[in-house]
Amino acid sequence: MAAVKHAQVARKTPTPAEMLARDMDSLHVLPLSIIPFRNPMLKSSRLIKNSRLETVVEVFRHEEGASGQVPVNDVWGVMGVDPEAPEIQSDRGMLSKLAGLYSYDVYTLRMALRSFGIEIADHKVLRLSPLKAAELGEYMSKFTRPLLSQVYSGMDTEIRDLDQLLNLFRSPDKGNALKNLQIMAEKLNIAIGDIPKFLEDYGDIFLSLAYFREVLDELIPQITELLEVMGEMKKSMQLAADRNLMKTCAYMEERLTDITTSITGRFENFHQNSSDMWENVTADSFRAVKEMVAGHHMTLGGVLCGLSVKMSMWEEKFGGGRGGLVQRSEFIMSEMRQGIDTIAAIEKSAPSPVTIRQ
Repeated sequence: MAAVKHAQVARKTPTPAEMLARDMDSLHVLPLSIIPFRNPMLKSSRLIKNSRLETVVEVFRHEEGASGQVPVNDVWGVMGVDPEAPEIQSDRGMLSKLAGLYSYDVYTLRMALRSFGIEIADHKVLRLSPLKAAELGEYMSKFTRPLLSQVYSGMDTEIRDLDQLLNLFRSPDKGNALKNLQIMAEKLNIAIGDIPKFLEDYGDIFLSLAYFREVLDELIPQITELLEVMGEMKKSMQLAADRNLMKTCAYMEERLTDITTSITGRFENFHQNSSDMWENVTADSFRAVKEMVAGHHMTLGGVLCGLSVKMSMWEEKFGGGRGGLVQRSEFIMSEMRQGIDTIAAIEKSAPSPVTIRQ
């Protein structure tokens, strides 16, 4: 019996590959093993956004949840390394640049690493895991449906991942499909043999939107619940007398409402522009939509990363109806308020919504 229990525990322990995939699917964690640092201790650490949305180096994490976190500028002393030593200046420069990112989602990382001139050994790691990509099938279908209608008119097919989409186009099974593919290739000013590459670009850019949209959809009910809790605090005679608490609640209500309204509007703009693109798809219209979405990656990631960290804290502490109003009010004052202005500033810095003309 003991052996059976041991086996059950062992199966629950994630493998290094599973842990890496989980980290790469997150917005607030960057496993430094993928970065070409020279210092081995640094490569075994992670950059994370903490509860106050500060970037810290996590030098260890135990299964029971204990986490050893060090401010980025102090990590060299912890490692017993002279921060001015010539041999670590490359590591120090890369770490400083990465610490300044709003988010560590794979889409932000791709652009940032290219901008920083940081070459990693395996670019395939900068993708969502197959499990996460499969979870996004419902979201992806919103973007693949107009694409399919261009080639498979009237075909009722659910696309669950990019490979399934690519296989449909590599082996079209309807008489008009090849003809429609040729028309599409002409509109895009590419050879029909280049259609799979176009589809990979298309699938990737809209997989990023599906990923961010799923995160937002999970956050909205949590934020709504938090706003309702703050509304209850206003009705409490005991808590309503606390001016600092009421001021904090009013501030957070305004900021969270503005942030969620703004970011939801951005997704509506993406959807409208992508739908309009297919009415008369051209190489220029696709490029414009692709550049528009890519231009929002860093701020989308930053806002959703910040909100995810905050709401995860709230759920961990008070999920399932745990905690009374007084305990919740103390947590709002001590933990939730910190960093909300940072999230609001990131959203405010986002590119203005545009309408792409055909």
